[in-house]
Amino acid sequence: MNKKLLAVAVAGVFAAPVAFAQSSVTISGLIKGGYESAKYSNSSKANSSQNGVVDDSSRLIFNVKEDLGGGMAAIVQLDMRIKPDDAQGLAPTNPSNIVSGNSFFGLTSSQWGTISLGRRDLHYFNRESNLTDKASLRADSISLLAYAGGGGTAVANATRTQNVVHYLSPNWSGFTFILAYSSSPSGTDTDIGSGIRKGYAWNFNPNYQAANWQIGYSYWDSKPDGTTTTTCPAIAASSATGLGCGAGGVTTTAAAAGASNQRGDRLYGSYVFPFGLKIGLAWDKSRLKNSASGVTTSKRDVWSLPIHYTWGNHGIYFHYDWAGQDKGSTFNPAAGQIDAKATMWALAYAYDLSKRTSVAVTYAAINNHSGAAYNFFTNTSLGLGGPGAAAGEDPKMFGVTMRHAF
Repeated sequence: MNKKLLAVAVAGVFAAPVAFAQSSVTISGLIKGGYESAKYSNSSKANSSQNGVVDDSSRLIFNVKEDLGGGMAAIVQLDMRIKPDDAQGLAPTNPSNIVSGNSFFGLTSSQWGTISLGRRDLHYFNRESNLTDKASLRADSISLLAYAGGGGTAVANATRTQNVVHYLSPNWSGFTFILAYSSSPSGTDTDIGSGIRKGYAWNFNPNYQAANWQIGYSYWDSKPDGTTTTTCPAIAASSATGLGCGAGGVTTTAAAAGASNQRGDRLYGSYVFPFGLKIGLAWDKSRLKNSASGVTTSKRDVWSLPIHYTWGNHGIYFHYDWAGQDKGSTFNPAAGQIDAKATMWALAYAYDLSKRTSVAVTYAAINNHSGAAYNFFTNTSLGLGGPGAAAGEDPKMFGVTMRHAF
């Protein structure tokens, strides 16, 4: 018996340091996707419709937290975006996407807030609509709110911004704010020795949330790395290779990380009535400037009206969105104005099978005027794919979605 007790004691001595050194690790996530049908009206495409299985940004999240004492803790989040329909988000098929979601590391304190470094959703997602929590991601109001240039340019990437230093303030009686900076919002930092102008992005997002209402504002300002041009001498191809030039005096240009400077302003708010009705409103003004000339190529406003009603296990979601005329130079040439207006509406019904599992049906439609080419959010990256909407085409979709959170 004494030998057994001694063995247990020795094992405990060796195990204790390991136990004390461990951080708390939690695993969570969701699997969300379904079967959808997409169609383009007013289309010149050879085949203007498609059906298939789609993913709705399924994910596996690892959260790590270690108490450092004095109210401070070290935190880590690894957000793996996975695609159960075709596995393209998983290594080794696509190892670059293994933690492409909101992934970061940093320090947090109840007194002074949280500072972290990594990849973050910034600016584009503040819209007050809850439709895509359980219904199709394609029907998100971001389809209009997060795009400018007639729908062709994503503002704030319309996805995670990388290379971010992110600060979240403490909660002061409902008021919080986010201040974030990215040294290169769209690509890897390659400034040294490149001759390329250094880019950046800033986001400031104050928000006040009460018991049954909230209001917020988001400011976005970004500049891509500029371009550098080298005129090569007209020499033989064998010699030109070593200079990074082509033969015959070819001019080479280092590609910019993005096409234009961006400025975005977003106001949003909502009110929740005691009987389960939520009404919101979001307004977005986005502006694009040519990074070389400084000419404003796109300047447009988008409004979004989301409505959400829940009772028991049931939920009905709706939003109506309208993008005004683009006032940028690209859409107002001297020869005549191009009509870049667009509207969108989406309706969904969701039923909770349990606290973690739900099913939903969704219908959504976008009406593009002759110069607009807005398309459903994530349609090409997570949806049915395809070339997207051309100017004047009207996308429509219907989908059945299942969501399971864990």
